[in-house]
Amino acid sequence: MNAVVSAAEERPARVSGIDKIERRRIALAESALKTLGELGYARTSLREIANNSEFTHGVVHYYFRDKIDLISYCVRYYKTKCARRYDEVVETATSAEELATGFLAKMTQTLVEETPMHKLWYDLRAQSMFEEQLRPDVEAIDKLLEEMIWRILSRYADLTETIPTVDAPTAYALVDGLFEQAVVAYAANPDKAPALLCDRIMQVLPKLVAA
Repeated sequence: MNAVVSAAEERPARVSGIDKIERRRIALAESALKTLGELGYARTSLREIANNSEFTHGVVHYYFRDKIDLISYCVRYYKTKCARRYDEVVETATSAEELATGFLAKMTQTLVEETPMHKLWYDLRAQSMFEEQLRPDVEAIDKLLEEMIWRILSRYADLTETIPTVDAPTAYALVDGLFEQAVVAYAANPDKAPALLCDRIMQVLPKLVAA
């Protein structure tokens, strides 16, 4: 009985320890994202991240074994949140127009407010062609984003009483390609890029479903 009680007493401490470590990793990731978004993958080191945060280089290195470990965690953390960004719109929209309007509003908002993070993601995805260590995380994030786009398209099809004319990977490739173009365009022409993105998405969206 005492052994059981002791084990039970120890368990919360272990969970608490795990939670503390994860909270610190999240805090480090949030601190690092700004530097990463500004400098990109190639120009960012653990020391550079530490210099631009409240954490020492030793602390950063304690929680992440190397730059790839930290950057992968940062992008995975950020993109996992992004993948749920549109869920409320999908769940509450009662018409195709309402769904499209809500989707585009959130998409242009993240384009404007979080451009450095998206630049980092596309940079990391390109680097994964050369850094094998990055590929599992990139593939996992791509899958999350693909599922996000498919939820939107499936709901759009329901609301228009149609069916998708493409599969999930194709829908994701089309929408993500337009968004990546907008991220590039925003750096050169921030005033026009959001509206152009909306126009292009609205050209594509109706073509992805059919009666």
